[in-house]
Amino acid sequence: MSSDELVYLGILAASIPIGFLFRYLSPPVKQGAGLLLGLSITIATCQIHTLHSLVTVVGTWIIIKSNWRSAPALSLGWSFLYLLFFRLVTWFGLPPPTPFANAIQLLLTLKMVSLANEVQSFHLEKKKEVSSFAKSPVIGGLSQEPSLYDILSYSYCYVGIMTGPFFRFQTYVDWLRQPSPQTLPGWIPCLQRLKLVPVYGALFLAVNSVFPLAYVRSEEFLNNHFLFRLFYMTVVFFVFRMRFYAAWCGAEAGCISAGLGCYPEGALSKPGGGPTVDYSPDPNTPVVYDFKTIQNIDCYNTDFCVKVRHGMRYWNMTVQWWLHHYIYPNSPFKAYTLRAGWTMFISAYWHGLHAGYYLSFLTIPLCIAAESAMEASVRARLGPKGQNVFDWVHWFLKMRAYDYMCMGFVLLKASDTVNYWASIYFIMHVIALGCIILGRVLKGGRREGKKVEKEKTETEGEKIDNTKEEIRAKED
Repeated sequence: MSSDELVYLGILAASIPIGFLFRYLSPPVKQGAGLLLGLSITIATCQIHTLHSLVTVVGTWIIIKSNWRSAPALSLGWSFLYLLFFRLVTWFGLPPPTPFANAIQLLLTLKMVSLANEVQSFHLEKKKEVSSFAKSPVIGGLSQEPSLYDILSYSYCYVGIMTGPFFRFQTYVDWLRQPSPQTLPGWIPCLQRLKLVPVYGALFLAVNSVFPLAYVRSEEFLNNHFLFRLFYMTVVFFVFRMRFYAAWCGAEAGCISAGLGCYPEGALSKPGGGPTVDYSPDPNTPVVYDFKTIQNIDCYNTDFCVKVRHGMRYWNMTVQWWLHHYIYPNSPFKAYTLRAGWTMFISAYWHGLHAGYYLSFLTIPLCIAAESAMEASVRARLGPKGQNVFDWVHWFLKMRAYDYMCMGFVLLKASDTVNYWASIYFIMHVIALGCIILGRVLKGGRREGKKVEKEKTETEGEKIDNTKEEIRAKED
């Protein structure tokens, strides 16, 4: 493990016991202590680069105060443009940011855009209440516009400051105002989330030591058999998953220990978004709580869901919620595949400027189009047993598609990514395009079959009508 990874691990490990201590603090003390601790972590790991995040926060506050109506679009433009400057600072003779500063800036970008949307919703619902004399039906809306201190406290809250998960400002406010946080579930769900972390960590270290990523960039790698080169992307993606499974499960445990994102099950919370219904528990029945609001990974479904489009839902779930609510609906396209492509492009930009991100993320819409074509033209024609076999094949190809795309994500450079993909003959691109073409051919044949059947039905109908007319003529 690198020194940076050890620092991440130390921060994650320390956040869990600290979280349980935060349950005993009053709301004002909790807010101040969370800000102080988060800001201390930021300054210690980012040093002078802390100014980047501070400028982003103050800029968003100015936008919200000056023009709340356009704040969502303006904050998106501001934070994403600053993200571009942040990544190109060396062009201006400034020192490159640390990896820790990059992690904080990424999560802060999500928070600022979400905050601007929440403030706009608050003002719009407030206007409706004034005009209709009725309380707003919006679930999880703000009760007041946040101050600069509130925004700073939310931005630099120590919980998940580097590793996530993303959570809305309202989730943060609910955490501060929890009436009796000591009574909320803590140890059991925390240990439940941590129980497989040692396994994930051990598998990451073991497999990574045997199959290092650097080997892919060597000339010697290309001398191996095609099947070995193809197999290598599978183990690289396995290592990638184990690393993030361990990190995100640990990050979720840090949230759970502090009580962040704890809501009754009846609130039907969504990862990243929080409660979706206004839930009032029955005082005579015990309340069951969950931490779905801060759930960032579903390890089982990431591995075993069938479709490419579903795989995205279970990976980095809070960020997927953010993309689905703030990027996907505002896409300039109407078709699902094009909208997905736009969303993946924005996601790639958020991750960084390396070409590998774009090559990987923009392959996803192609895979989605391929699976949609095959589902419509092949799976729809099969019986239950045939569909079961189809789904297993679909799952296998989904995993290979993610193996394939992961290589661009970790190799980063366009040359390295294309060289690896070329070494396995762009196999997943070829399969995806083949599925799309086959799907259209079969769908076209199906349409022809329906057309012939329709013409046959119309012809038989005409014959019946003619026979009826002849019988009537004889009777007359």
